Amino acid sequence: MTGSGTVERIFIAPEAEAEMRERTDVEAVAGKGLRGDRYFGEIETGTFVEWGPGEERPDGYDLTLIEQEAVAAIEREAGIELAPGEHRRNVETRDVALNHLVGHRFRIGDAICRGDRLCEPCSHLQRITQDGVLQALTHRGGLRADVLEDGMIRPGDVIEPLE
Repeated sequence: MTGSGTVERIFIAPEAEAEMRERTDVEAVAGKGLRGDRYFGEIETGTFVEWGPGEERPDGYDLTLIEQEAVAAIEREAGIELAPGEHRRNVETRDVALNHLVGHRFRIGDAICRGDRLCEPCSHLQRITQDGVLQALTHRGGLRADVLEDGMIRPGDVIEPLE
């Protein structure tokens, strides 16, 4: 398991394909996601997955995280510079190995989450950024997580494994 890290930046997009907006805080709601984000609640409005009224919400859509170190690495190694939030992940982190949180519970700010799976890049991300981003972020595109207990998340908050 990895040590603790920190929340560096927070982003949400209110609807599919909308520009990611930086926030100074966000409310994480168990089983629903981040209040105000395109994937919040029962009806999905993002581009990655579809589910409708009465269908069970799939795991892994409450919260997405990416390491700032990974963003810096793709710039250094592949010359791909992403503007803030252009990675389409909700939370940028520092000093925490997100891949190691798959299958584990962790605290982020006041919220308790569980790492569901890696957040591999998709062709939509490459379409809206630049060629090569899909390959550059493979296996370091971050983490998809489920919110288990409500809480606020703010830049500077600690991210720590619980098991």
